[in-house]
Amino acid sequence: MRSGGEHRLAAGLCTLSVAAATTLLASCGGGGGDGSASGDPSSLPASSTLAEVCAAPRAAGTTDPLTGRAYGDTQGTVADEKNFLRSWIDETYLWYQDVRALPATTLDPSGYATAKSYFTALRSPLTTANGARKDKFHFTYDTPAWVALAQSGVSYGYGFEIALISSTVPRNATIAFTAPGSPEASQLSRGTVILTVDGADVVNGTDTATLNAGLFPAAAGPHTFVVRDAGTTASRTLTLNARQVTSVPVQNVRTLPAPNDHVGYLLFNDHIATAEAQLVNAVNTLKAANVTDLVLDIRYNGGGYLDIAAELAYMIAGPVNTAGKVFEKLAYNDRNPFTSRTTAFLSNSPGISGGLPAGTALPNLGLSRVYVLTSADTCSASEAIINGLRGAGVTVNVIGGTTCGKPYGFFPKDNCNVTYFAIQFQGVNNLGYGDYADGFTPSCAVADDFTHALGDPAENQLAVALGLRNGGTCITPLAKPSKLQASEARPPSVLVRTPFRENRIYRDH
Repeated sequence: MRSGGEHRLAAGLCTLSVAAATTLLASCGGGGGDGSASGDPSSLPASSTLAEVCAAPRAAGTTDPLTGRAYGDTQGTVADEKNFLRSWIDETYLWYQDVRALPATTLDPSGYATAKSYFTALRSPLTTANGARKDKFHFTYDTPAWVALAQSGVSYGYGFEIALISSTVPRNATIAFTAPGSPEASQLSRGTVILTVDGADVVNGTDTATLNAGLFPAAAGPHTFVVRDAGTTASRTLTLNARQVTSVPVQNVRTLPAPNDHVGYLLFNDHIATAEAQLVNAVNTLKAANVTDLVLDIRYNGGGYLDIAAELAYMIAGPVNTAGKVFEKLAYNDRNPFTSRTTAFLSNSPGISGGLPAGTALPNLGLSRVYVLTSADTCSASEAIINGLRGAGVTVNVIGGTTCGKPYGFFPKDNCNVTYFAIQFQGVNNLGYGDYADGFTPSCAVADDFTHALGDPAENQLAVALGLRNGGTCITPLAKPSKLQASEARPPSVLVRTPFRENRIYRDH
């Protein structure tokens, strides 16, 4: 899923709210509300004087699990929460000048019923060189949900990821992969197409509320699916129970069979805290196998913690290639509202996960080149791996699709039990490069191949990467493109998932 709802199953009836980040579709409309924040920046008070004045304060003594700090909520109104947002955006947003230039009617908080809806409006309306919206990434989380996801990667679901091959009628929702050990792994596989959910037609139906509730559940409960497995024409029906699902971010760690037995393969899907220890185990496995090349598959990895990216980049390149170089430097707006920060190639764990103590030395492969499998779902912290390694002089061969284009990131900001994410910095590598708002173009453009398992040397993207390694040129894929990808008129595969998993999140050390 594109952060903030840029790609959803669409009924063609309205434009989606960027803040509607956890559903496929959103209803249209707006509403009035109270509020008095001024559009005139000269009259805006400091956001620090407006913070934690809430329409529904949390109980005294409630503590933020991520920082250990007690929340300081006091009684206020929705208008107070909107006033805070207007000042905070003006102080910290990377493109605050674009917001200042919005029409007065847009900036008037009285036109918005909630603080969240006002926040949605407070972003740049400009576009990139390729015509894409400059800020596709404005979103919010209710703070308890954000804390749960940031700490453990837990959300409601079924143990599989959905790729939208076509996001508009006729739609196509296909299983991209299943989580190892999940009940669904024995019932579904990569390439399975979802035809109906709880009786609602995925392909041509208009009952988007039912589709949302079933495909992207917000609570536990059973849902009935009709599916068609890859390579078959018959459909079948099964009932799946939505539940709290913990992501398995690192999968399919292996060396490939001869003649590529010195090539390691690693599927990395999430920059969440639990990925840290799993990546260390993966690199140790590949190091013990004496791999000389690595294929890093991040085609479904939308991002997350930047520290995880900096650790993995170090573990790929090693100390010789990264000595004296920074992984990423942060560039802010001209008001410079934050402390100057750089992220090193992390050779020791900063203690992101409970399974790896802070200061633990990280293993490394010491590679001077890497093959990276990408798609439009490769975003933010994942793109930082590509950019950071290139900044250190490592050759990064990109195979697959153009990445999402997000050199930007956030410092998550809680206020009144909502955590806000507004672009506050641009990341640049050791060479000062960070201008990839339209994505990284692949060295070899290759469609995703749902007819083969991930990690199978015959899978299109991996096959082309191996061909490039062995012959130095982009070869024709060994397998025929999946029929799901045959039409170039269709949009690229787009995973639907939470915004956290398609961003660059900077931890407050």
